[in-house]
Amino acid sequence: MTSNVGPTVRRRRLGQELRRLRQEKGMTAEEVAEELMVSQSKISRLENGRRSISQRDVRDLCRTYKVEDKALVDSLMQMAKESRQQGWWNAFGDVPYSVYIGFETDAASLRVYEPQVLPGLLQTPEYAEAVISGALPEAPQDQIAQRVQVRLRRQERITDPLAPLRLWAVVDEAAMRRVVGNSKIMSDQLDYLVRMSHEPHVTVQALPFDMGSHPGMSGQFTILEFSDESDTSVVYLEGVTSDLYLEKLSDVQSYSMMYEHLRAQALNADQSRQFITEMAQEHARRHQEESEAAPSG
Repeated sequence: MTSNVGPTVRRRRLGQELRRLRQEKGMTAEEVAEELMVSQSKISRLENGRRSISQRDVRDLCRTYKVEDKALVDSLMQMAKESRQQGWWNAFGDVPYSVYIGFETDAASLRVYEPQVLPGLLQTPEYAEAVISGALPEAPQDQIAQRVQVRLRRQERITDPLAPLRLWAVVDEAAMRRVVGNSKIMSDQLDYLVRMSHEPHVTVQALPFDMGSHPGMSGQFTILEFSDESDTSVVYLEGVTSDLYLEKLSDVQSYSMMYEHLRAQALNADQSRQFITEMAQEHARRHQEESEAAPSG
């Protein structure tokens, strides 16, 4: 029941096991909450892995479910202990999307659709800072710098020599045309995107405007997949004040089908590199024109 995974996935696995025990006992979350004199929302958060699970929580739940298998109880208690270990992101303080980072850290592959900005795992430091500054106009500089550092730390999964993250990104033309920071930043960013697309575990597909309407017009989404079959895929939808994680098989299948349509409508890998290169050249020409037009004094 345990393996070399981070605390987020451990909490998720433990929550799934606790849900299974509750269902085998034939109890509702409301009934469990009433017996333990806690809120129903606490039971739900424990079972979906969004809340830290203490060994005391596991002990109380196992007693409620009358689990007599001591080896199982001991295993669940150990999982609870390990799930409370801190991930690398805790060293950066309060990171608002730490649940997602935990999933991403343990994922084997990501399928990403980005309609507005270039994928975070493929951003240059300059582009990342400009994106975060624009998204958080009232944030102090130290908070922006912290988020940039977290983003760069996340990118280490792409270059991990032992277990590189498999990344497939479909990127809308709008994300390539939008001038984030300035034209020089955009030119450098798109050149970097092309270079990264040559990595054997990275695929980038461009989705030009002239492809017309497509299933991704409702917004950005990420599908996270894991190497262990017991860890079902997760669809991540980023929000302004809260994020959404979809784990039902029907939801994952719906988004997976959407992604297949997006990949089919997008340019292939070679065509995408050519398209992105031309975009980079457009930004470079604009930067040159702006530099020549700028006052010399």
